[in-house]
Amino acid sequence: MSVEPFVPPPCAAVSPDGMKHDIEFASHPANLSLVRDFVRQFLRELNFTEMEKDLMVLGLDEACTNVIRYAYNHEPDQLICLVCELIEGGVRFRLRDFGSQVDPEKLQGRPLDLVQPGGLGIHLIRKAFNQVDYNLKKEGTELVLAKYYDASSRSVR
Repeated sequence: MSVEPFVPPPCAAVSPDGMKHDIEFASHPANLSLVRDFVRQFLRELNFTEMEKDLMVLGLDEACTNVIRYAYNHEPDQLICLVCELIEGGVRFRLRDFGSQVDPEKLQGRPLDLVQPGGLGIHLIRKAFNQVDYNLKKEGTELVLAKYYDASSRSVR
C-alpha cells in the first residue's frame, strides 16, 4: 500500500489593517496559480500600471518556481511563505523557503544574446522589481523584492 505525501492546502491571512498579507503553501507546482491570484488580488487597487502588476506577478511566480526547483529539488510538500506588504512609496514581497541555499553572487541569468531555453528568470525578476535581495538564513533563504512608485529608488542586487 502506498501513501501519498500530505500536501497542505494554501491558506491566506490578512492583517487587520490590510497593510500586510501572508500566504503559506506547499512547494507543489499546482499551488503557483493560487499564489499568482493572491498577488494579483493584493496589487489590484494599487497605483501601478497593469504592465507593472503583471511583471510583479510573473517575477514572483518565477521566484517561487526557482524555490521549488532549486531549494526543494521538486519535493512537493515543503513549506514556502510569502508576505506582501505595503511600504512607504511602494510594495515589498518577502519569499521564504527552508531548503538548500545558493550563494547570491552566483545567481546570474544567462547572457541575453545567447539564444537557448531557460536562464531568463533572474533577468525577469530584476526587471520587475527595483530591489532584489537574497538573505541567507540559518535554514533556507529569504528573497526580498520591492517595487516603488518612483523608479528612481532603484537598488538591484
